[in-house]
This record gives sequence, structure tokens and C-alpha cells, in this order.
Amino acid sequence: MPQKRRSQSWMELKQAGNQCFRAGQYGEAVTVYSQSIQQLEKSGQKENEDLAILYSNRAASYLKDGNCKECIKDCTESLKLVPFGYKALLRRASSYEALERYRHAYVDYKTVLQIDWNIPAAHDGVNRMTKALANIDGPAWREKLPPIPSVPMSVKESRAQAAGSASSLQQNSMVDNTKKAPGPAAVKKAKALKEQGNAFVWKGDHKAGMEKYTESLGQDPTEVTTYTNRALCYLSLKMYKEAVSDCDEALLMDSANIKAFYRRAQAYKELKNKESCIKDLNSVLKIDPNNIAAQKLLQEAQNMK
Repeated sequence: MPQKRRSQSWMELKQAGNQCFRAGQYGEAVTVYSQSIQQLEKSGQKENEDLAILYSNRAASYLKDGNCKECIKDCTESLKLVPFGYKALLRRASSYEALERYRHAYVDYKTVLQIDWNIPAAHDGVNRMTKALANIDGPAWREKLPPIPSVPMSVKESRAQAAGSASSLQQNSMVDNTKKAPGPAAVKKAKALKEQGNAFVWKGDHKAGMEKYTESLGQDPTEVTTYTNRALCYLSLKMYKEAVSDCDEALLMDSANIKAFYRRAQAYKELKNKESCIKDLNSVLKIDPNNIAAQKLLQEAQNMK
């Protein structure tokens, strides 16, 4: 950690935390965001929105690092300061889901959809939670849910205005890239490009496949499987950091995506990141305990020096 960081302003510390997050240094990001929170609280210039963003950013770092309980705490703090912050709700939902607290995850995902219907991660989350809860509780699963809050119209209108502004969409993008749903024509074109990419991969031409997947994502950036498919190409091309990035994108949209966890683990193994590799493989085995490929790779990772 830089020696002079403690003398920086809360805004400078926030920016340093953002840089750590982008670099994948999630533990360091937690430390710097914590210092930023302390500085802002001491300054006497505390604004609820600024503090809420800092808690939400630190929550994202905890989530990336697999510390779901602390992520939930920070998201809850953020939501106390600014109720119905959709990013904090999404992160808390992902953490609840990872901890198998499916009812709470469902409520948060549904709340996000009240704020903005065009958030794919929330739709996917609701679908996963619906299936999980139906399996656990049977046909009456809805009766066991906690209350779902009603989102004020002012919050919905504010989100709609922000979604219409390119600069607002880019704000705090280091933590989460919420993508607007594409139109039918774009989805159709993206699907055709993805199928062309699949054909190239079947032929063993991963470079051409990667290029087609990239074109496909240009049309529809909300398709999870295109990211995991391109990650496979990146792995074959020994572009391991790019593979990690694509798996990160996939997991933002689907926090239980086995292929994303497994392929990111493969990339981490090649990058000699033993701890992250093992963590991702454990995530795979939590979802699918009989996954032989993950079991084998985990043994290899545990023997890494």
C-alpha cells in the first residue's frame, strides 16, 4: 500500500479503490474504500449519496472476494443511506443467493425489477430463485416470502432518467456493468453471429470464434453464454486475463454460472493465482458436487506451488 495514502482526501481514496478494483485487487480495494469512508465521515461534509456509493463499492469488492456476509452488511448500510439503490440491491441479492438465502435474494431481485425492468441480471436472478424456491417449498413457495417493498414512483422516474443518459450509465462502471436490453433485431443478429462463432470453435478455429463472439456482444451485451464462449476462446489463445474479464462479466449477470466459475478457475491457474483458482472451483462444486472436471482441476490447483 502506498505510504501516503492515509493523507489523501476521501475522493482520492475512492478513486484509488476504483483502480484497485479494476486491477482485480479486491482485498486492497476493501482497505482503501474503508479509509475513504472514514475520511468522509470525519470531514463533516458527509453526503448520504457519496457514503452510500462507497459502501456499495466496498460491497462489490467483498462480493468479488467471496465475502458474502460483509457484502450484505455494506449493501444494507448503503440502502439505509439511499433506499432502493439498484446496484446495492443486486449485490446483496447475489450474496444472499450464494449463501442459499433464496427468499431474501428473490425479494431483492424483484425490487430491482420494480426500479428498472431492463436489467437482465435481475430477470435471471428471479428465474433462478423461482426454480430454487419451488423445489424447496413446493407450489406454496410464494407464501413463505418476506414482504416485497413497493418502490416509489420518484425512484423509478429517477432511474429512467439516468438510464437515458450515457454519462449516468457509465458512472461507477468499475463495480457493475448493467446493460440495457437490446431490441429484437439486435438479438437476432447477435444470435446469428454467436452461431457462426460456435461453428468456428467446433472446427478448432478459436481466433475466428473469438472475433465472431465479439461482434455478437456488440449487438447484444446481455447474453451470458456468449461471454463464457468467448472466455473459452481466450483460454485456447492463452489470453488468460481476457478470459477472467469475460467470466467476471458473466458472473455479474448470473452469479451461479458454472462455466464462468470453471473457466475463470482455468485462467487463474495459468496466471498462477492459486487462491482465486481454488475459490472458483469450490464455487463450482458447491453448485455441482459431482463435477468431475472441477474435482480434477481442484486437485491440480491444490498441488500448485
